[in-house]
Amino acid sequence: METENQKKSSSVSDVGAWAMNVVSSVGIIMANKQLMSSSGYAFTFATTLTGFHFAVTALVGLVSNATGLSTSKHVPLWELLWFSIVANMSITGMNFSLMLNSVGFYQISKLSMIPVVCVMEWILHNKHYSREVRLSVIVVVIGVGICTVTDVKVNAKGFICACVAVLSTSLQQITIGSLQKKYSIGSFELLSKTAPIQAISLLIFGPFVDYFLSGNFITSYKMTSGAILFVLLSCSLAVFCNISQYLCIGRFSATSFQVLGHMKTVCVLTLGWLLFDSALTFKNIMGMILAVVGMVIYSWAVEIEKQKQANAKALPSTKNSLTEEEIKLLKEGVENIPVKDVELGESRV
Repeated sequence: METENQKKSSSVSDVGAWAMNVVSSVGIIMANKQLMSSSGYAFTFATTLTGFHFAVTALVGLVSNATGLSTSKHVPLWELLWFSIVANMSITGMNFSLMLNSVGFYQISKLSMIPVVCVMEWILHNKHYSREVRLSVIVVVIGVGICTVTDVKVNAKGFICACVAVLSTSLQQITIGSLQKKYSIGSFELLSKTAPIQAISLLIFGPFVDYFLSGNFITSYKMTSGAILFVLLSCSLAVFCNISQYLCIGRFSATSFQVLGHMKTVCVLTLGWLLFDSALTFKNIMGMILAVVGMVIYSWAVEIEKQKQANAKALPSTKNSLTEEEIKLLKEGVENIPVKDVELGESRV
């Protein structure tokens, strides 16, 4: 009965972590759209804004550790620096990819993360996927592709930036899970260690990256009370988004996180249609339906895989202990075997 309760509480925690990630991710996209769009507050400094996000997250982690709400476990500094470099490359690469490529190619590059993560997990962790999982991933990719991919134009610089973004983002997501397992560290504790490094580096280099992207320096932007309010809202949502991302990757795999992540794309398209009068065509609707079907198939395939693994683990353990009768027969057998002298080779009676 205890194991059933544990399974139920674990399932509730998984759903809670995933719900937090979806709500905060969709919320931050809507807030940033209002903050950064020309019809909103025209705050076009995406990399610096990400620096603000991690600064607030680092502050929350510092307060949590100081008040004893969370504990700080040791993780080597070089691993934290390595992770922060990869994570910052992911953020910068995505921003450059969006700037240099068409929206269609940008979406294709994001979709390619699922197979890239699968290949990386196979190379780094020798992970194998069942036929059902591979099929569901293909269905999800096709569905989201139909929803989002429009024009596709490729150029050399944009292609390189997209490759850097995809590889670094995939590696970042795999590294989060491996660090949590390697050092038995919670998602929030790991985030509170990496957030200060990312915040400092992004706040130093972010304004220059944004200047290259937008042609404007952040000091030239005139802050209004509305812009400040949306920056604070974006930072608050980012804390929940970052925490839930680490929680989800710690609980699921990087591949599951990518597949389930496309549910956010469907939510964003729907909310964009409801809140911002975005066009929702028959193609979008069909793509959404196909993507949701793919996600349902994926959930079913993963559950089957888990049951197979559980059954495989249970089989060897069925004969780990001997019965009383077997122990008695074994003792009688040992007692009846004549003991030989090792040196003389003669039997002792």
